[in-house]
Amino acid sequence: MPSQGTIGDRVRGLRLNRRMSQAQLAGPDLSDSYVSLIESGKRTPTPVVARLLAERLGCTTEFLLHGIEPRQRIDTELGLRHAELELQHGDPATAADRFTEIVKAADEENAMLTAQARFGRARALEAQGRLGQAVEAFERLRREAAAHPERLADLPLTIALSRCYQQAGDRLRARDLAATALAQAERLRITQGELAVELAAALVEARGESETDSPALAYVKQVLDTAGVPQVVDRSAEIRALWHASAAAAAGEDSALAVALADDAIMAGRPTRLALVLAGAAMHWARMGVGPIEEAERLAGEAVSAFSVFPATAREYGESLIVHARVRLRAGDLVGAGELAVKASGLDHDGSGTTAAEAHLVLATVAFEQAGDASGQLRDAYELLDTLDRPVFGSDRQAARCWRELGDLYGRGESRALQTAAYRKALEAAGVRSAMAGVTIDATVSR
Repeated sequence: MPSQGTIGDRVRGLRLNRRMSQAQLAGPDLSDSYVSLIESGKRTPTPVVARLLAERLGCTTEFLLHGIEPRQRIDTELGLRHAELELQHGDPATAADRFTEIVKAADEENAMLTAQARFGRARALEAQGRLGQAVEAFERLRREAAAHPERLADLPLTIALSRCYQQAGDRLRARDLAATALAQAERLRITQGELAVELAAALVEARGESETDSPALAYVKQVLDTAGVPQVVDRSAEIRALWHASAAAAAGEDSALAVALADDAIMAGRPTRLALVLAGAAMHWARMGVGPIEEAERLAGEAVSAFSVFPATAREYGESLIVHARVRLRAGDLVGAGELAVKASGLDHDGSGTTAAEAHLVLATVAFEQAGDASGQLRDAYELLDTLDRPVFGSDRQAARCWRELGDLYGRGESRALQTAAYRKALEAAGVRSAMAGVTIDATVSR
């Protein structure tokens, strides 16, 4: 059935829904005054202009001229939503396949939907850890965003690229991209919402180790102060029920209802998704050691609480426990630090992170402060670090820091040979190997 309103009403409604200005819609081909005349009903676009506007507004020419929503478009909209649900709450590999199917099936008049599907596929690749392919996809999309800003927004792509490069070990590129995104966000005064939260997380993760005061960290602090870390509520059952109902509606040929139910499922998961991103930013901020100790204590505690809700965030939960334990160490609370470290060491670990080793490093520090025996904790930390999986990309900064800390603690215990061995391991983890060619380490750890 044709939609209510005129062509001008539809142009204006779609433009405002996509948060575009009249000048952005006009682009290099039209004038913003001409767009204004169309929206006010004083001009009727020619078929050529209607096709151009429809492409930029992400709809079909038929819908723009007659208010008719083709079945293919609504099916594509539904496919995008189900792929998004698969990405957020299901299997990223399946999500990537579904996004790919949408890209292959989309026609020329659905250029915006195609772009959304390609962006979804890139995020699905990132979620699978296929960082090389994800970076390639995001970089290609970013180049296209420069040429077609009506289809793709540059800011989410830049943030995603910064995140991928950080995970891949290219911290300099990650920082450059995060700085570019920050400049754009500040120009647009974006300090709240999903983009602001994701940017804050990217900025704090890509910071320099000695960086304690910068515009980037000021932005992170502003976002954390404004949003905090909301309490995480497990709405998985609700999301699954809505998702299942959407699939049933789609099977019954009720596409409009299926889209509405899928939207409800996506929105039900949004608060938790943002809370977990904020928890990650809070954890990294607390780890930095800047600001009042009370603030670090609060943020670390909020991160622990957020990550403790889902089994899927068990690794982040363990990491946040260690960060909280280190905050307690800085505050002089040895008992509290030890309790948190023991809890972290008791979690199941997959052998790919440093959490278990760091727990023993914290416990060794507590033992030294209490004039106790730390040798067993140091030995366990050494063995755990020595069996870590090698990083696929570049160096392992976190492992390097742990080896360096272990070396410091061995020095504190006057174990010079083991101290030297740990420092060399730190250099290896940081990617410094050529200078040590032919050097043997005559230091063993025995029980």
